[in-house]
Amino acid sequence: MKKDISPPIVEDIAVAVVKEENEFQEAEWNVYLLNLKNETIEGVIVSSKGYGFYNNEEVKTSTLRHFIDSISAKSFAKIEPIIENLFGLNNEYWVSFFINKKMYDKKYIFLPETIKEENFTLIPIINKKGVLIK
Repeated sequence: MKKDISPPIVEDIAVAVVKEENEFQEAEWNVYLLNLKNETIEGVIVSSKGYGFYNNEEVKTSTLRHFIDSISAKSFAKIEPIIENLFGLNNEYWVSFFINKKMYDKKYIFLPETIKEENFTLIPIINKKGVLIK
């Protein structure tokens, strides 16, 4: 039964959207996965998609999947760039990974219009400003 299954709780893993400059000094937004743990996470899979409403019409983006072999303790990995046109949608990142052969997963959702400079905080490890979900 479902009530008998107790999935492990994900702690000290975060997703951040960070505004940066590219090599042409143009603003760009990137999504990062942060491992705030004191141990490496392995076999990381991140599934990302956007969904919601734009001009009263339902919108869904393509689902993208990313594999990262491992992320060391107190480290991060870039998942993907994100364009500002998607900030009005729900932006979902479903993260799955292993620690000591035990699988963990958690869904992180940036709600519409939450990715903006007034919600910026200093992102740990990366040491840049952005929006963070733990």
